[in-house]
Amino acid sequence: MTETAAIWLTQEAHDRLQAELAELEGPKRDEITVRISAARDEGDLKENGGYHAAREEQAKNEARIRELKEKLRHVQIGAPPDDGVVEPGMVVNADIAGRPMEFLLGSRESVGTAEMDVFSPESALGTAINGRQVGDTVTYTAPNGRQIPVAITAARPFGG
Repeated sequence: MTETAAIWLTQEAHDRLQAELAELEGPKRDEITVRISAARDEGDLKENGGYHAAREEQAKNEARIRELKEKLRHVQIGAPPDDGVVEPGMVVNADIAGRPMEFLLGSRESVGTAEMDVFSPESALGTAINGRQVGDTVTYTAPNGRQIPVAITAARPFGG
């Protein structure tokens, strides 16, 4: 079993995820339970669209709760060290196939409402650059099979 890497979050992003989890585990879960109960009281469940919709919403809610709990279990609050090494939680500037880009290596939850591209450390690009340093050039294989060169020009901790 592989060990999950730490997820770097700002305090603001951590608080936002904690609040979402509390909402989903409390009021949202209760609301869905009431809707399921009310739909069940209507009778025949086979043809009860409200019942099936509420059950589907319940499944989505529980999946998001599991996802948030897993993320929060591996979270580190703050930022990775500013040492020029690319790792989750870093804003990376890179020349990708001749085009300059700036993006966060991490998770969408880290950026909140900020307008920034995000690449997962598990993506093809993320896997290729994770652990590399400013000045390194690597290639990764795109989903279409093409080899794409990436030159890392800067890496700094995401500040939120």
